[in-house]
Amino acid sequence: MLRSDRAHSRSLIADICLILALCAFASTSFGRDAPKTATPVDWVNTFIGTGGEGAEYGGTMPFVTTPFGMTNWTAQTRQNRISVSSYEYDDTYIQGFIGTHQPAIWMGDYGYVTLMPEMGDANYAPEARRLAFTHKDEISTPYYYAVTMGPDAAHKIFAEMTATDHAGYLRFVYPHDAKPSVLIEATRPGIEGFVSIDASRNEIVGYNPDRMDAHLGPFALKNFKGYFVVRFKQPMAAAKVYEGVLTWPDKKEVQGNNVGAIASFDTDTVDVQVGTSFISIDQARANLDAEMLGWNFDDVRDSLKTTWNKKLGIASIEGASDDQRRIFYSGLYHALLYPKLFSEHGRYYSAFDDRVHNGVSYTAYSIWDIFRAENSLLTIFAPERIDGMVQALLQDYVEGGWMPKWPNPSYTNIMIGTHADSLVAEAINKGFKGFDYQLAYKAVYKDAMTPPDGDTTRRWFDREPHTPYEARAGLTYAEKLGYIPADKILESASSTQEESYDDYAVAQVAKALDKTDDYNFFMKRSTNYRNLFNPARGFMQAKNADGTWASPDDGWTEGDQWVYLFAALHDVPGVVKLLGGPDAAAAKLDAHFNGGHNRHDNEPSHHYGYLYDFTGQPWKTQARVREIARDAYSNTTNGVLGNEDCGQMSAWYIFTAMGFYPMNPASGDYVIGSPLFTRVTLNLPNGKRFEMTAPRNSDRNVYIQSATLNGKPLETPVISYAQIEAGGTLNFVMGPKPSTWASHWQPQALP
Repeated sequence: MLRSDRAHSRSLIADICLILALCAFASTSFGRDAPKTATPVDWVNTFIGTGGEGAEYGGTMPFVTTPFGMTNWTAQTRQNRISVSSYEYDDTYIQGFIGTHQPAIWMGDYGYVTLMPEMGDANYAPEARRLAFTHKDEISTPYYYAVTMGPDAAHKIFAEMTATDHAGYLRFVYPHDAKPSVLIEATRPGIEGFVSIDASRNEIVGYNPDRMDAHLGPFALKNFKGYFVVRFKQPMAAAKVYEGVLTWPDKKEVQGNNVGAIASFDTDTVDVQVGTSFISIDQARANLDAEMLGWNFDDVRDSLKTTWNKKLGIASIEGASDDQRRIFYSGLYHALLYPKLFSEHGRYYSAFDDRVHNGVSYTAYSIWDIFRAENSLLTIFAPERIDGMVQALLQDYVEGGWMPKWPNPSYTNIMIGTHADSLVAEAINKGFKGFDYQLAYKAVYKDAMTPPDGDTTRRWFDREPHTPYEARAGLTYAEKLGYIPADKILESASSTQEESYDDYAVAQVAKALDKTDDYNFFMKRSTNYRNLFNPARGFMQAKNADGTWASPDDGWTEGDQWVYLFAALHDVPGVVKLLGGPDAAAAKLDAHFNGGHNRHDNEPSHHYGYLYDFTGQPWKTQARVREIARDAYSNTTNGVLGNEDCGQMSAWYIFTAMGFYPMNPASGDYVIGSPLFTRVTLNLPNGKRFEMTAPRNSDRNVYIQSATLNGKPLETPVISYAQIEAGGTLNFVMGPKPSTWASHWQPQALP
């Protein structure tokens, strides 16, 4: 055979594999029509949020994983780190396929493992081993990823992968006679790891102790490791380990800096299964044995597709454009990734006491973000997980001393407040009972009443390394002054207001346990946000310890005086009263939006569109939320206005599409906006069905003329979680002009 003929033959193998995959997955990216038989997962565009400049874009990755899966699998187009994700849509090379635990672009990865198919001589460095690809040769869904990569026809490799909770299944197809091999990168330069070849099992095993966020918390975790077992279907023809740029042909294992292994094969197809664990190599193998029953790639893939369709299919929508449908189901996919499972078939490693325990655990709670809407969404779409998720926070409290702010997987001290209090209170107010209420109260009470170590000797800088757990920074001062002083503690104005909401949440837990005195105490303290209102300026403003006003620019967290004017989510009527009543508050909101102060790319602004409901002008809420949904979301790679933040950005869109939003998440109530579609049906996990109908809905008919709940007039812009879970129909009559519907609602401020 001529050389050109051999190259053509080699190219055909990869091309045929991709063509077959494309035929099976006709709807995987922008602009392609979904098949008539499309299921919910077929509408997911995993590339939404994967493209942008710097780090202030969606920061998402096209994960192949289960809902809440422990290990996520993606093509690696660049080495990730804090502020860099593994996959960026505009990249043109693939360096490997990574089993990652990085939950957000501003968080680090930990215990990851990377594989890369190669031909001929081994290349260990990412820049040397990378292979070119184009998006036309790529398929991406939540349950399956495939790509053809290579510099030319003679060097094309076809790769595909699917996954389970703790394991990945990868398959590589090489050109004929290509001398195929698979590289396993255990650790990167500067990281001490371990890798070993077990020829008797046809496995390569090892661990990676890297924890990129280790500098952010108080604990040095001596036992932390991300373990892996890489198992091959085809016999390894040869295998060797490497350390840095050196290979050790005579060694079967190596422990050192930048270690890995490479296995070579005599076959054109290589099937690889990778079990992962934070407990041990044996547990990684046990996870693999439990989740990968044999070597049927299609069965694993199809099972994962079924799993995603079951979850995504809780919601069905009518009256949506194709782009809206993709945004909706892609958002739901993003929301159902977090928090991440951290237990392994009944056991878990705790990154709070560095030990292994029995039970269920979760991590990757971006709590400052997700307490607003993402967690509330999970109470509807994944109620079977809520008890375990709250219990995991309580386990963190028992094992580490506090519930965390942003576990990844240990304390990181990122962001302000103790909003785990809100997650606990929301679960209790919504009737979840699968965790210890008494223990929960101990945890939230400590948050509210115990200052962190060194409270008055630190300013508590953002991402300050190696600090004690921050808890409520400045609580020592707040207990005396009624606010956190700006000349003592950073981010004081934001913290004072957000921790007022946290006090409200603690009060809800106290109420559930009939602790009346504590309930009254925390409800009273939840109005401390008012101590920062400057009536002369009509804004909240930081104060110094001596009671003088600080600069209006001081004391804020990712916002300013506009963003934080209505931060008291539990007492919006109280803020309205401070501003002089509904008309004055509505005028302030008009100035907020018309002046360009709304920052939907960050969470403190997420509730702003719904605030007009509290000012007697709900028609402005209806117009604003439609406007934000249109402008902040799109079916593009940059289709999330800001960082996705573990599902929070997407949760806002999903709630808005359904027509309501959790203004005060801990209360269990939702305020009404303007539904995006003519019908949304929730086939709830409890067996009930709840429908939102708006038959005359359109881009022009954005205003609610009237509403009924189960056939009875609904005159207030509020529904409850209990009403949703009971099943029924929420019907809206829509029109092109504002109406007076719900304009007479006058909720009362806290005393």
